[in-house]
Amino acid sequence: MPPVFVVLWSSAFIAGAIGVDAAPPLLLTFARFALAGVLLAGLAVVLRAPWPRGRRLGHIAVTGLLIQAVQFGALYSAMGLGLPAGVVALVQGLNPVVIALLAASALGERVTARQWAGFGLGAAGVVLAVADRVAFSALGVVLCVAGLLGLSVGTLYQKRFVADMNVFSGTAVQFLVAAPVIGVSSLLVETPRVTDWPAFGGALAWIVLVNSVGVFLLLNTMLRRSSASRVSTLFFLIPSVTALLAWVTIGESLALPTVAGLVLGGAGVLLANRG
Repeated sequence: MPPVFVVLWSSAFIAGAIGVDAAPPLLLTFARFALAGVLLAGLAVVLRAPWPRGRRLGHIAVTGLLIQAVQFGALYSAMGLGLPAGVVALVQGLNPVVIALLAASALGERVTARQWAGFGLGAAGVVLAVADRVAFSALGVVLCVAGLLGLSVGTLYQKRFVADMNVFSGTAVQFLVAAPVIGVSSLLVETPRVTDWPAFGGALAWIVLVNSVGVFLLLNTMLRRSSASRVSTLFFLIPSVTALLAWVTIGESLALPTVAGLVLGGAGVLLANRG
């Protein structure tokens, strides 16, 4: 199950790269949120899942804006500007490091010297991996970092206020709250038209069915069978697997600085989370 999870989660970046070649990135993101939200809402109704109300509903809406709208709106836009899927995955893969840093400052959690060394290696890996891409798309790198912060801050917010939300109804609310925000953004900054319907439809179907629903259910199955810390280590493999998948499937190059950055970033994250 873990190898399947890593490959399928990594495939989201490949599908995203294909999708943004066929349509504007925010249009793709809006379609993903709208379809996935309706699908998960239907599953929640069938399974008779409890729906959040009152203050809990507000908290889940905030997590939806951060984890879904900010993260994926920024990451897909970065890929739309030409940033390779492997580099985007590497930056997102530093999420555990950013969460640890934020938790240390906001919650007073202790950070060890080994963790600080890992953070330094991880940051160096990101800089090395994107160094030859900044001149091409500095905005893409900024968007990538914004997406990472959306995921990290949203994760901490969710753990603080709605850690026990129902996975079906809560995630449906997140998608449905994020969809109109991204939809309006698409109308304001993009020309929402599809240039390649087969590629757009295939990428969207994969992102919705596999990455928004299937992988999500697989993740929760593993969490029920194993500890969260062991499951979280799988995310350290995703950047390298994404880079390899992008090289095999869509012909993205594996330049030496990118490979070195992937190795250094992965080593840093592993060191920071060791033990």
